Amino acid sequence: MAAPNIVGVATITGKTAVAANIATSPAAATLTNAAASDDVYKVNAILISNIASPAADTTVSVFLRRGGADYYIVNSIDVPQKSTLDVLNKPLYLEEGDALWLEAGAANALDAVISYEVITD
Repeated sequence: MAAPNIVGVATITGKTAVAANIATSPAAATLTNAAASDDVYKVNAILISNIASPAADTTVSVFLRRGGADYYIVNSIDVPQKSTLDVLNKPLYLEEGDALWLEAGAANALDAVISYEVITD
């Protein structure tokens, strides 16, 4: 099943995923909807905070990996020192087998918080 019918939902469970010190190349999967989960994930927010010490500007890339292909949501966007980037302005759905990947431009500089809902029919 690719995704449940969200009109006939049985449960919606609110979740938060976190990633401390987002990896530099290679990128790391931060939120994965398993291939046979029978769920769809509704991603409501992706917040990236620059926590670099000493303070420094850096970049972030966020992409959706589906079937081995990468689809960038943001690519090498600046996250100024001591600030937070709100990546999404509308929800994003992760179907079975989809994953959100994050990659920082500098080591130990960025944290991420992802708010999402697991929808099951």
